[in-house]
Amino acid sequence: MTAAGLYEQILQKKSFLCVGLDTDIGKIPQHLLSGAAPVLEFNKKIIDATHDLAIAYKPNLAFYEARGTDGWTDLKMTVEYIRSKAPGVFLIADAKRGDIGNTAAMYAKAFFEEMDFDAVTLSPYMGKDTVTPFLGYEGKWVIMLGLTSNPGAEDFQFLEAGSGQNRLFEEVIRQGAEWGGTDQIMFVAGATRAELISDIRKIIPNHFLLVPGIGAQGGSLNEVADAGMNDHCGLIVNASRSILYAGDNEAFDAAARNQALALQQEMAALLS
Repeated sequence: MTAAGLYEQILQKKSFLCVGLDTDIGKIPQHLLSGAAPVLEFNKKIIDATHDLAIAYKPNLAFYEARGTDGWTDLKMTVEYIRSKAPGVFLIADAKRGDIGNTAAMYAKAFFEEMDFDAVTLSPYMGKDTVTPFLGYEGKWVIMLGLTSNPGAEDFQFLEAGSGQNRLFEEVIRQGAEWGGTDQIMFVAGATRAELISDIRKIIPNHFLLVPGIGAQGGSLNEVADAGMNDHCGLIVNASRSILYAGDNEAFDAAARNQALALQQEMAALLS
């Protein structure tokens, strides 16, 4: 998918919502647990309830890897279900990989060939070598960690870099933008640091930003849009727990839809 194709999805749905499938088997409704594949069934219900409102889905791989073979099976079948239900949706593997050489090439093969994701999140700490193997896939994306919303971001991301004119997160974004175009690379920018997204936009006015932290983490959609929206929207805003666990009974999917719809309606107003 190109940036133009992503923007077309945004205009069609009047939404730049990404639903994070951080599905914790310990938090899904009890009535699903008696089934053979409770996580998969939960995901299917969430997808059914939100696929007309969301332009992207983002499974967090830790929640699947932690369950071994069963988790990987659920992930693969979730991807296949999304492709059948909403073939135009943007599918992100939230993997935060960060290796080099043959290892990075194998990760790229896993996510882009075996699992059919459109994008994968990467930690660029080891430099350009962590990104290059993923850029050889036409229509696929790298999403580099730029500015994160966790408290530990203060440990490294705000250190002065080089001559001291940039903070480290700014230098990562500046250099990362040189490694691939606006159809290949986007960056993570946490919603709880919305005041700094304006600084990021000065460095990369045209790249898409993946913005987690809306909802349960307390980020403001209006603040993010004010700071980060560009002429082609340029934002994919993720919400996970606030949608997934909006309800805990047999009507959990309706509750999830209500939460997603409220965000979509706010986004429609911002887009207009």
